[in-house]
This record gives sequence, C-alpha cells and structure tokens, in this order.
Amino acid sequence: MRLLSIECFDTPDEAVRWCRDVRSQGLSLGFVPTMGALHEGHQTLVRQAAAQNDRVCVSIFVNPLQFGESRDLETYPRDFDGDAKLLEAAGCHMAFTGTLAEFFPGRLQADGGLQPEFMLDPGPFAESLEGEYRPGHFEGVATIVGRFFEILKPTRAYFGQKDYQQALVVDDLARRTGGPEVVVCPTHREPTGIAFSSRNTRLSESGYAAGLFLSRALFAARGLWLQGERDAQALSSVMRGVLAQGDLTVEYASVRDPRKWSGSEPKGAMERAVALIAARSGEVRLIDNMLLSDPEPCQD
Repeated sequence: MRLLSIECFDTPDEAVRWCRDVRSQGLSLGFVPTMGALHEGHQTLVRQAAAQNDRVCVSIFVNPLQFGESRDLETYPRDFDGDAKLLEAAGCHMAFTGTLAEFFPGRLQADGGLQPEFMLDPGPFAESLEGEYRPGHFEGVATIVGRFFEILKPTRAYFGQKDYQQALVVDDLARRTGGPEVVVCPTHREPTGIAFSSRNTRLSESGYAAGLFLSRALFAARGLWLQGERDAQALSSVMRGVLAQGDLTVEYASVRDPRKWSGSEPKGAMERAVALIAARSGEVRLIDNMLLSDPEPCQD
C-alpha cells in the first residue's frame, strides 16, 4: 500500500481517466515524460510544470522502443515507489506506468515489438549525431511521446535541454501533430559541473572523474565563443582537446546552429551555436550540450 498523497497508477487507462477529469474541470495540465531513476534534474522539470499548470502528471516508463542495446535496457534502474516520493516532494499530482502492450493495445508483433506501421517519423532533427550513433532511438522516442500526447492531451509538456536533439525532435513532433506546448528547461548540473543523469549512478569513481571532462569541454568552447571565435571547426577542436585529457571514448564533439539543424557542421562564421558531446566512460554513455550563444551558459 502506498501512503502518498500523489496518485499512482499502474496502467495508462487509469492515467487517461485522471487526465480527462482534470481537463473536464477546465484545469491546465503539465506533463513530464520520464523513464524513472529520477534525480534533481527531473524534479526541476516537475517544479517548473507545477508553477505553470494547475495539475502535473509524470510518466515512469522504460521505453523499449528507444533502446538500441539490450544490455542498456536490462540494466536501466527501476524504482517506481522511490520515484513517486521524489515526485510528490516536487509538486506532482499523478504518476503512472504501464507496459508497451498497454500503451499500444493490439499493435504488437509476435516478438513483443511494435508493428512498424505504428512507429512515428522523428523528422529532420533526428539527422546526424544522436541519430547516427543511436539508429532507431528517435523513432522510438517520437512514437512513445506521440502516444502520450494522444492519450493524455496535456496543456504543456516539459523536457530537459540536456537531451538537446531530443527536445528538437519532440517540439517538431508537437507542431506537426497539433500536440501540446513544449517547454524546454535548462540543464541542471551537479556542483562538479557534470549534468544530472540517471546514468551517473552507474559510473565508478574513476568513471565519474572522466565524465567531468564533458562539461569542461563545453565550458572551454563557451569561453572561446566569448572571445569571438565563430568557426564551428575551431570550437569543436577545443572540445576534443579537453576530452582527450579524460579516459573517454568520444563519439562526437560537434557544433550546430540551434535554429537551422544540419547533418554536418556549418561552414563560415556562425551567428548562433550549440555545442554537443557524446562519449563513453567505460560502458556508460554520457551526453551533454551547451548553448554557446546564450547570454550565460546553462549552469545552475
């Protein structure tokens, strides 16, 4: 028995009825999709949603559609009751989970996967970087998020900037499908500078130390930008130089125009830029990014 004031549902049908009741009362609904293993970054999203909406709901669902590596899916931490307590403290009113079969009734194949015709196109922002290194990932993200938007019909949905490319994909999806307003909140960082992530708990002491080089590389690029550097290759080069100091396997350290997404780095002087990094510390894959052209870097 859960002795919490937050309402917790084990099936999406119950969550759908709860959301329908909220809307019938003319109340605004904020939605934060998560895969659980919640941390301060997630709580920040919930607090933002609570400040802007009458009610807040959160999904806690480890979505198999967005995992390319079965080991990553199998080892992803799960603690629904512990997550619910954190959500309650952050101002959430309802949390729910479910299974792939419950979210997509009658649409699964014999092997348990979703029938291909029900997978959603993630759009142009899925090109390159995460789209290259995690094939099928954004298709899985778009499909489950699109399903959430369809059944819950929230007023606003909240995503973290740490998953920068994902936020672009989801915002584009919402515009294409008449979905909710998408609110992207700044990356929340630990005092060390490393971005909060559910994957941080899987890092060894030495792995955590190596992971610190991601944020150091981003701040180095930010510093170069503030000095007047506007060439994408020069900005990427300084990031790779910092990352080389850590025990990391770098997948990419690249720069894009946040308003004009491209498959490769822009040529010539940039007016706007976001720096993005993906690297592995041992078996743990880490990502981070920073808007270089903001008045201030995204650090709390």
